[in-house]
Amino acid sequence: MIFHSDRGSEYTAAAYQRACQSLGVTQSMGRVGSALDNAAAESLNSTLKVEYIHRHHFRTRALARIKIAIWIVDFYNARRRHSTCGGLSPNDYEHLMTQLHNPEAA
Repeated sequence: MIFHSDRGSEYTAAAYQRACQSLGVTQSMGRVGSALDNAAAESLNSTLKVEYIHRHHFRTRALARIKIAIWIVDFYNARRRHSTCGGLSPNDYEHLMTQLHNPEAA
């Protein structure tokens, strides 16, 4: 798993880096001053806010975290069509790319 972010202090903090290492997550960070490096992440954040967060009320932060995670996993990645993926969901696109580049792995 790769986690891409900007170079914010929360992502460069030693505790965060240790947490990523312990979970087997590889960190990837955009270049300093290059907003385009984070275009995909910013697009996700915008879509999440417009299509989900601003349309719902959450009683607690814990509930918001759970509901948002479910939306990302069960809808955004699994069923929502993306123009960048040729009209496929990210999961379907990844599956197709795996088949094309490594047929025996699919």
